Amino acid sequence: MGAFVGEYYLWIKALHVISVIAWMAGLLYLPRLFVYHCAAKPGSELSETLKVMERRLLRAIMNPAMIAAYVFGGLMLVIQDWSAGWLHAKLALVAAMTWLHHLLAQWRKDFAADRNARPQRFYRIANEIPTLLLIGIVLLVIVKPF
Repeated sequence: MGAFVGEYYLWIKALHVISVIAWMAGLLYLPRLFVYHCAAKPGSELSETLKVMERRLLRAIMNPAMIAAYVFGGLMLVIQDWSAGWLHAKLALVAAMTWLHHLLAQWRKDFAADRNARPQRFYRIANEIPTLLLIGIVLLVIVKPF
């Protein structure tokens, strides 16, 4: 497996970056849709449209992108130096990003059932979390501070 990864490493890395970009786009956009959904009256045309948008974003873009990011990232882990501290920190932030993904999926279900109990401000704040995770991950991967 290591030989395969070594031979195709740059392709795997490119596909990983593409997957992460698509995943991040969804992680940034879904909470913004929730902000708009908070202002929509349950059962209204806008509310029903947002439900469709949220479901499609999660199922057609975010879930496949997350899986692809894990597959290609996992392949790259085959040839990584596991003693590097930055790698452990990065994986911890990826775990946090995965946890956030699952929270967003649960909140989407709440909106789909017209049982959201959170205000717009909550989702505005939640919308900043992916950016903070992204900054941390990029700094760790590029700078490798430890």
